[in-house]
Amino acid sequence: MTAATPAPTPVLRRATPDDLDAIMALEQATFPADAWSRATMAAELTGPHGYYLVVDADTGIDGYAGLLAPEGAGQADIQTVAVAEHARRRGIGRALVTALLDEARRRGAAEVFLEVRADNPGAQALYASLGFEPIAVRPEYYRPDGVDAVIMRRIEGGGR
Repeated sequence: MTAATPAPTPVLRRATPDDLDAIMALEQATFPADAWSRATMAAELTGPHGYYLVVDADTGIDGYAGLLAPEGAGQADIQTVAVAEHARRRGIGRALVTALLDEARRRGAAEVFLEVRADNPGAQALYASLGFEPIAVRPEYYRPDGVDAVIMRRIEGGGR
């Protein structure tokens, strides 16, 4: 019997405007009903309070995630997390969120928030394992399909 080879640690790097095409392709594939516009994503990548990461792979970008965290504001929001379907269940989402939490902490955030689709229990479980707790629901937040958003919060020091 052969031991399974562990998945390699994802290679994360800061996203640049040069990544916009690849990010938008993954955005549209992951969120077909409610993908962000190219202009919105471009503004997120270059905004002064944002911090976006991509996961480099041999075939392109296997994931991206973004944080909105004004320095010293005390709060941060994980804006988006996306992992290519072929790359899921390899620790990429966890690596991205963990890196965003590190950056939020560096920027002085005592609380980190995110919204997740109510019909995505896998993502909710990942966030819970990283210390996030559900605090509210936004009914029919995700349009046009009318899926609720679960708002989750992590208080720094709340787990890892």
